[in-house]
Amino acid sequence: QVQLVESGGGLVQPGGSLRLSCAASGSSDIISPMAWYRQAPGKQRELVAIIHDGSSTIYADSVRGRFTISRDGAKNTMYLQMNSLKPEDTAVYYCRGWLFRQDYWGQGTQVTVSS
Repeated sequence: QVQLVESGGGLVQPGGSLRLSCAASGSSDIISPMAWYRQAPGKQRELVAIIHDGSSTIYADSVRGRFTISRDGAKNTMYLQMNSLKPEDTAVYYCRGWLFRQDYWGQGTQVTVSS
């Protein structure tokens, strides 16, 4: 079964940058699309960005221009480059991928933006 593991989270000051990674294992098939979500305390989980094979992308309005989603399709690895981070970006960030009829979630990685 497909497993997704996020990494790269941590504590960063406002205006700083982080690069998140999502590594998939358990399948030689291309996982597509892949997406990043986030969930802040007391808020619903929201879509941050999604990338399709080929490779069109969409971004939430709140992150467009600051975040960049990318992937290495052959390795089923996805990245989220986060620049100009704001305190409101603080959340647990999750990766999600689709393979055939199933979707899969990672365990999440904490991103905290604070002075």
